[in-house]
Amino acid sequence: MSTNRIILNETSYFGPGSREVLISEIKARNFRKVLLVTDKDLVKFGVAGKITALLEKGGIGYELFCDIKQNPTVRNVNDALAAFEKAGADVIVALGGGSAIDTAKAVGIISANPDFRDVVSLEGVAPTTKKSTPVIALPTTAGTAAEVTINYVITDEENVKKMVCVDPKDIPVVAIVDAELMASMPKGLTAATGMDALTHAIEGYITKGAWTLTDMFELKAIELIAKYLPAAVENGGDMDARNGMAVAQYIAGMGFSNVGLGLVHGMAHPLGAYYDIPHGVANAMLLPVVMQYNMESSIGKYADIAAALGVDTEGMDEKQKAQAAVDAVKALAVRVGIPEKLSALGVKEEGIPALAKSALADVCTPGNPKETCIEDIEALYRKIL
Repeated sequence: MSTNRIILNETSYFGPGSREVLISEIKARNFRKVLLVTDKDLVKFGVAGKITALLEKGGIGYELFCDIKQNPTVRNVNDALAAFEKAGADVIVALGGGSAIDTAKAVGIISANPDFRDVVSLEGVAPTTKKSTPVIALPTTAGTAAEVTINYVITDEENVKKMVCVDPKDIPVVAIVDAELMASMPKGLTAATGMDALTHAIEGYITKGAWTLTDMFELKAIELIAKYLPAAVENGGDMDARNGMAVAQYIAGMGFSNVGLGLVHGMAHPLGAYYDIPHGVANAMLLPVVMQYNMESSIGKYADIAAALGVDTEGMDEKQKAQAAVDAVKALAVRVGIPEKLSALGVKEEGIPALAKSALADVCTPGNPKETCIEDIEALYRKIL
């Protein structure tokens, strides 16, 4: 029998307003100086101000770093590392979506393991020896679950690729999942990150490494996303829906972080690297197409997915239930306004071979339940071109 492993946060807090625990956590752990890693939009729209106000009120010294792209790069990591060292910080507070939290994870790992200062050597499962400098993560999007995963993704611009880094030593020591910090997300970002979470849940459920405990997480995540995502997109002020999505994406992360993903992510990463397409948008466009491709290999699980999505499958046979799952995912993507064609986002036919080559080599692709090949991947990209 194989051995299954679960790695989760030491401490997590949930609920609107839960960011208030930040100061007590910093003080209880005897941290003295914070590097606050976030992005310029969160500074501009006042979200970062909610955290700096807490730090100032609590008498905690901090420096701010906010120069991060939506697909963070090796340069972003190097700049943030320099800011961390200049600040003399002993803890990183990461405020943002996957971009800010992933950058913070990379800085945390490198600052504790300086042999990996080139950043690119972190790709895959790097042989780091020391636990990351402590990271406290406060997500502002309901999608990536970066606050509970052992993964982070950095773009290597020189080689035009997204590096998926997997390291149990990078998991944040504290996650604070406060839906009030997500209230400023515009509709498009709410939709894209929510579909990213759904992709995590579905791929985590059908991936080769899935097992009983992660299946439990993923099915519940699918159920909650189907329930709360439309309302979160359609009424951003609906705090019940925002909180439902905040919890759902975290639950999905608890699962996929420990068992891996599949071809949707394998194909989405090159779209981000080559065309800077937001990760959630790429996942959402690919998910129903790749689900159709994988159907025969996971048909029983697709029936479970249909039920979790709230589809009435009474009277259907297993194949009909599986098709209903694919159709429901497609309908949800359309309902929340996900683009349907890659050509509208700048992708051209002549770019497909390079995308497919990168997708086949991606660290997520081997987890796909169906064995694939470069010709199949090219055909899948063309279906949504």
